Amino acid sequence: MDLLFLGTSAGVPTRRRNVSALALIEDQGRGWFLVDCGEATQHQLLRTPLSAADLRAICITHVHGDHCYGLPGLLASAAMSGRSQPLVLVAPQAVADWLAATQALTALHLPFELRFHALEDFAGVSVGAWDIDAFALSHRVPSHAFRFRETRRPQRLDPAALAAAGVPRGPLWGRLHGGEDVLHEGRLLRSADFLQAAHGERRLVVAGDNDAPALLTEACQGAQLLVHEATYAQAQIDKTGQSWGHSSAAGVARFAEAQALPALLLTHFSPRYQAEAGRSPSIDDLRQEAAACYRGNLQLAEDFARFRLDRQGRLKALDQSGGAGAGDRHGIGI
Repeated sequence: MDLLFLGTSAGVPTRRRNVSALALIEDQGRGWFLVDCGEATQHQLLRTPLSAADLRAICITHVHGDHCYGLPGLLASAAMSGRSQPLVLVAPQAVADWLAATQALTALHLPFELRFHALEDFAGVSVGAWDIDAFALSHRVPSHAFRFRETRRPQRLDPAALAAAGVPRGPLWGRLHGGEDVLHEGRLLRSADFLQAAHGERRLVVAGDNDAPALLTEACQGAQLLVHEATYAQAQIDKTGQSWGHSSAAGVARFAEAQALPALLLTHFSPRYQAEAGRSPSIDDLRQEAAACYRGNLQLAEDFARFRLDRQGRLKALDQSGGAGAGDRHGIGI
């Protein structure tokens, strides 16, 4: 799965960063998921290969505008581009109420079914190869994290099981791999007995705004990656005595280190942090603060940065062409 950041600023956009939106793209680009949809997300999509026709689900972490104000426009554009397939929407109930009012007041007709799941009583949903569930966080309004678990993976034949059962190599193998139960020499060979997952289960957690990373302890069990906001440096929170319901880079990094998470991807940076390392305060301050607390694979997102969680569960930064090796531009590996 690839992660393509469409917005990485907190609260308001800047010249370099739009507000929150993250695309999760399935292997081979068969479909994609959207976590949060800040204002102008559809404009950001115009600079990517992604199409609303292939969008499988939208997950909104909370009702603050920098996470959802782009939703009506994106849905309207999907309708105008001819989308007809149902679309899953997981969000607070207030988002559904707001959308209903917007549709009524602006004569917005959606020619596709919106399959809405309210976060208030969300028990999880399966979409494509992935199971999605949610975990409550701590913020100024109810906020959630979404965990994506790849529970339906490609299957391959188990040569050891085939050899132990004396199944000769040839057409029988192909039929079993195709999911067919086969009668051979008076024995019923069940396909399920000779298939195994082609790779381990991938798990990643994408958190909304949150000032208590420890609430993600259960969600992060077995996960290879946590995507979490790092709105401020700890020094800023200590100076003002106010976090506004957000986490510091150090706080998230300490949590990731305690959980032995293989990879941590930080996003949702306050506009006060400048892109140039020589200016103060800068994004590099957040990078250094996190790196001092976390020894895993640390990355800091920027708009249109793309990362790959490969089938072995390893996170790699990609360049704009989709190749590996953009770590110097989009983040750092520790």
